[in-house]
Amino acid sequence: MRLHDYAPRPAHLKWLLDSDPAIRWQVMRDLTDDAPDIIAAERSRVATEGWGAQLLTAQSPAGHWGGGPRGWRDDLPEDDRRLLITLYTLSVLKDLGLDPASQQARKMVRRVDKGLVFKWLHNRPFLQGETEPCINGRILGLGAYFKEPNDALADQLLGEQLEDGGWNCEAPKSGRSSFHTTICVLEGLLDYERAGRKSAAVTKARKRAERYLLDRHMFRSLRTGEVINKRWLRFSFPTFWHYDVLRGLDYLRDAGMKPDERVSEAVGIVIERRHQNGRWPLNLLHPEYIPLDMEIGVGSASRWNTLRALRVLRWFSNTFGGTLTGG
Repeated sequence: MRLHDYAPRPAHLKWLLDSDPAIRWQVMRDLTDDAPDIIAAERSRVATEGWGAQLLTAQSPAGHWGGGPRGWRDDLPEDDRRLLITLYTLSVLKDLGLDPASQQARKMVRRVDKGLVFKWLHNRPFLQGETEPCINGRILGLGAYFKEPNDALADQLLGEQLEDGGWNCEAPKSGRSSFHTTICVLEGLLDYERAGRKSAAVTKARKRAERYLLDRHMFRSLRTGEVINKRWLRFSFPTFWHYDVLRGLDYLRDAGMKPDERVSEAVGIVIERRHQNGRWPLNLLHPEYIPLDMEIGVGSASRWNTLRALRVLRWFSNTFGGTLTGG
């Protein structure tokens, strides 16, 4: 396959830029290489326009984003539903690129700090985390991005890394890692490092977990070589806690890792998902809830998936040139 055939064309870029500020500033940064001041100006609009502004407006003075619609997670107490929706919403705001230094972001975090606790953990503040690494990985990243790095939470996660290199919310009952949990922790550790906490121990843990993904070619069983879960070959946004091939590759790109042949088959899957019009569709929606509809048309062209796919292909082609091989 010739990778240059999948480079964004002017029509693709025009379509991506004709959208929400959260998409536009990332296109400018990752695909069109605009000047830093132009990118920063566009990014600042996330707090005041479009999806970012809608989510910020939906936050209650108590710090949460509601308990969800009737029928959503009725198995959980109201307080737990609110904390889950808060976790999901903060993660999406981070994905949108809300500037943590903005007045709106600081106000949002103050509300979270003041109002939200894990009651079942003796009222532990929300940003100090709880017990499951899949949740704590995201809370570590959120705290590092929006407020400050949490050393105790990072140490807790490092101590929970399994022998195979990843993490699992079912550990220690399960000694095998989960792709879902591992990607959540990897992203959190990367944000923690970027907040000024780079260390040999954290880097070593990340590299072990990256090898966990790479040795499995991003989606295959190490033992049998079979596809672990075919849903991982279909792409969504928001991803919430769910792993998929595009999310895994986009993490490697974001971490600045040099791609090798172990990702070639996964990159080929990304290419296969492209429609003839050069856009990537929304393949599925996850059942988790946030108080915002961004892209909801399953099967329709997705700007989020198109943006992420194009920047993954750019990252890969910068190393491998014009041709995709392997599999």
